[in-house]
Amino acid sequence: MKIMKKLNDQMRKLILFNIYGFFILSPLIFIFTNNWATSLISTFTTQALVTIYIIGIRQFKKSGKLKKMETALPDFLQLMSSNLRAGMTIDQALLLSSRKEFAPLDKEILKLGKDIVTGKKIEIALQDMANRIDSIKIKKTITLIISGIKSGGNLAILLEETSRNIKEKEFVEKRAASNTLMYVIFIFFATAAGAPFLFALSSVLVEVMTNLFSTLPEVETTSQTPFAITEVSISITFIKYFSVIFIIVIDILGSLIIGLVSKGEEKEGLKYVAPLVITGITIFFVVRGVILSYFSDLI
Repeated sequence: MKIMKKLNDQMRKLILFNIYGFFILSPLIFIFTNNWATSLISTFTTQALVTIYIIGIRQFKKSGKLKKMETALPDFLQLMSSNLRAGMTIDQALLLSSRKEFAPLDKEILKLGKDIVTGKKIEIALQDMANRIDSIKIKKTITLIISGIKSGGNLAILLEETSRNIKEKEFVEKRAASNTLMYVIFIFFATAAGAPFLFALSSVLVEVMTNLFSTLPEVETTSQTPFAITEVSISITFIKYFSVIFIIVIDILGSLIIGLVSKGEEKEGLKYVAPLVITGITIFFVVRGVILSYFSDLI
């Protein structure tokens, strides 16, 4: 209930932010453009980008928090197992296992300990903690611990074995990530440098051909030929916009693939979107400018 209330509050604030932003931003853009259609389109586009950015930042913060909890979990389980072996009760072992170096997991550990002290069953308290954290890895670990408790296993041994298994899994994941590093580097350079270079080259080629064909004299022929050299009717501005849009799309897809290959989740690659897009567009215009300087006599 608290999580849903918090989400509703955040959504309400975001909606109010967009409403106020619309009434402030659209008149300002209209002053500079003197065109309501342009101002409305620009306002909606700006608000959409800002909204996506705000949601993305929140997701990154949430993902980073979960990552810290998942990293601290095996050490917490190992410490709690040691406390139980020392003869402490479950609630004492939990409360004494809450340390600042486990942050932000330490707050959830304290809540778990308080729930058990107040009389809540350990299985229910553990399940509530897993639901609050909302991490797939932690939920699976908690489910495994609960099933072990219900089957009558020794909790200290169970926690120690679970901690060891999590660390082994993390080691395997890191090893797999190192094995896929070459794929990540290839995808990064292909999207950040390769695609912008080719788009820059093709845009210059179209511009050169357009200027060359526009200077050709018109020749009337009496016989029909399979093809004829005529003026290129494609706009240079269209080619530029087309190239930039496709570079952005390729970079977004490339970042998602990098996240999937390196971390196993597409959303992990979203943090590479901005660097890839900035690098790609910069390389596009730099390469385009360099190539145009060589063909300056033909343009």
